Amino acid sequence: MKVTTVGIDLAKNLFQVHGVNEYGKVVIKKQMRRDQLAEFFVNLPACLIGMEACGGAHHWARKLQGFGHTVKLMAPQFVKPYVKTNKNDAADAEAICEAVARPNMRFVPIKNVEQQAVLALHRVRQGFVRARTAQANQIRGLMSEFGLVIPQGIGYIAGRVPELIEDAGNDLPGSFRVLVQRLLDHLKELDRQVDELESQIVKWHRQSDASSKLGTSARHRTYHCQRAGCLTGRCEEL
Repeated sequence: MKVTTVGIDLAKNLFQVHGVNEYGKVVIKKQMRRDQLAEFFVNLPACLIGMEACGGAHHWARKLQGFGHTVKLMAPQFVKPYVKTNKNDAADAEAICEAVARPNMRFVPIKNVEQQAVLALHRVRQGFVRARTAQANQIRGLMSEFGLVIPQGIGYIAGRVPELIEDAGNDLPGSFRVLVQRLLDHLKELDRQVDELESQIVKWHRQSDASSKLGTSARHRTYHCQRAGCLTGRCEEL
């Protein structure tokens, strides 16, 4: 009997598949390896497939769409109420299968590869920004232990700390001066990485028709609006 709706519980290696026919009767309930999943669905007549929007979901959504299926992604918190028993892969796949067929379900737009790549730029840049802030705070804390107070702001770190570790008039040990210089070099490298990624983001923005419609008058607007578009998959609507 024809499968109309399928729920897939994604994982790194083993995937749980739960499928029903138009009457809601279970016709598929099996576990598959990663290399078996594509082969199974390429031979399955077109149907509605649901998955939670988690790691790898957008990749599989695009792949399954290419086989002619209708694919919907859902936030895990919207699927959770449909789990009928103790949480396990089979129960999760069944819940996904039921949730995706609900007429009032809210779905997550499927990102294309370009949107995922740009979102990766934003995430990595944010990671470098957090690391830069942490490094600056560490330097400030270490200097304060020797009675040298540096005001808040990375600019003060870059402007005043080099002078202090070069000042022979203070009582900083030589080994500590070398250590702080190492941390300053690391801070400088983090700053370079942030600037480089910002340049890549702005370059993408200028080359993207959808993103460039946001305007270039305010750089931060480019970052936040572009990232919002990549997160929602609706950059063309912003």
